[in-house]
Amino acid sequence: MFLFHRFLSLLLVLVISFTAGRVAAQSENEPYRATISSDGVQHVNIRAGDYFFRPRHIIVKVNAPVMLVVRVEQGVIPHGLVLKAPKANISIDEDLSRESQTFTFTPTAPGKYAFYCPKKLLFFKSHREHGMEGVLEVVE
Repeated sequence: MFLFHRFLSLLLVLVISFTAGRVAAQSENEPYRATISSDGVQHVNIRAGDYFFRPRHIIVKVNAPVMLVVRVEQGVIPHGLVLKAPKANISIDEDLSRESQTFTFTPTAPGKYAFYCPKKLLFFKSHREHGMEGVLEVVE
């Protein structure tokens, strides 16, 4: 009887862990919609790590300043951030460090613009090919 209760307890822990992981994964994939704060700026915090950016989908308004603050999680792999959208007056191509970095711009044209990590080691897949990319969606 004791072993049966231990088995049920373990099974319950596994089910809860699996369900919590799925809920967390679903919320990480939902778009982040920036709002214009009292200072007139759309503030967006991005976490970067081993082959990910969070959030991956960011929605901002056109013709309103955006302040991206990018923080890299601890690790040994170097990362960068590329977000080039000349049509929208956005140009970022920077190496990321362990210190938070701030990028400001005012998008001037609606559209969907890719951002990604351009790093690559020798003949291995690039970080972007590993999934370290996202989209900045500029809306009216």
